[in-house]
Amino acid sequence: MSVEEFADASRLNRYSYNRMRAITIEANLAEGYSLGEAPDYLNELAATYLPAEAVISYKGQSLDYQNSGSSMYFVFALALGIVFLVLAAQFESFVHPMVIMLTVPLATLGALIGLYLTDQSLNIYSQIGIIMLVGLAAKNGILIVEFANQLRDRGLEFEQAIIQAASQRLRPILMTGITTAAGAIPLVMAQGAGAETRFVIGVVVLSGILVATLLVIPVAYSLFARNTSSPEAVARVLEIELEK
Repeated sequence: MSVEEFADASRLNRYSYNRMRAITIEANLAEGYSLGEAPDYLNELAATYLPAEAVISYKGQSLDYQNSGSSMYFVFALALGIVFLVLAAQFESFVHPMVIMLTVPLATLGALIGLYLTDQSLNIYSQIGIIMLVGLAAKNGILIVEFANQLRDRGLEFEQAIIQAASQRLRPILMTGITTAAGAIPLVMAQGAGAETRFVIGVVVLSGILVATLLVIPVAYSLFARNTSSPEAVARVLEIELEK
């Protein structure tokens, strides 16, 4: 290809590029639609009426929502991993942290039920509240598992340790659950500018904590931790071995 032909082809490509058709649409959300539902609705319209080679890109709040939504799953998984590793280091076991982390699905289920009953969507604010529930829900399991391990160190049988730990730790669990839920009530009753965002976080925390307070930890501890030992038992074995 000569220099003249290359120049003519370049001018033609620039002319074709400049002639590319583009439409920018700006709109507010209609009543009854959330920011997460609007892009899905537009994608359905585009797939129905636009040709297959049409390209759609988002800007502004829609683009921020899509970017934050994809990163929120990574943050949630990271929070679960960090909490699990910290608990594994504290209990010197992988089974006990798994038992404790069973409260997280309960809290998430409670949060989703609360969002459904209040007709709210799973947006960035509700996702932040669910991440908060990872640490808030795990504390109930820590109270029971730690105390059950201490009772086993004192010589109690496995079943007796579970029953006594569940009965004696019931009051602290209820007290901490009620105080945490009460702290979310002002968010639910918020009014004024930004009340919508605070309301969603309050609903997630309130409903998640109420459901996570259910005592499923003793049952899980009985099923999965029966053949495990407590950190103090491991320490005693090491002391005996060192004395030899």
